Amino acid sequence: MTYAIIETGGKQLRVEPGRFYDIELLTTEPDEKVTIESVLFVQHDGEVTIGQPLVTGATVEGTVLRHFRGRKVLVYKMKPKKKTRKKRGHRQEITRLMINSITLNGTVFAAEAAATDEAPVVDNTPVEVEAAAE
Repeated sequence: MTYAIIETGGKQLRVEPGRFYDIELLTTEPDEKVTIESVLFVQHDGEVTIGQPLVTGATVEGTVLRHFRGRKVLVYKMKPKKKTRKKRGHRQEITRLMINSITLNGTVFAAEAAATDEAPVVDNTPVEVEAAAE
């Protein structure tokens, strides 16, 4: 299993190719490719590469799927016996990022399975069904 630990939005995140992750807002349009170069750790088939603080030559490539807003978080502050109450809400801006590949020194360790252009073959031969008359 191949994975990497990246830093984005002030947070560290463990990512694997072929999966999507919700991270803080990136300033890119949907369906654009993104290259993240702040890679802290790469693991591929038992071989571990640790950066100090970053792994040199390591990149993680992904595609921005969409931008959206997270769930609302309510913050309620109250001081007892003072009739002071404050209620505020916050919704975080989120980017959904699909991880395509992890690269170390030009070698692609893991890439998303390539989709074939061929349509699946459907067998259109008629199947004879024997009805059991009882």
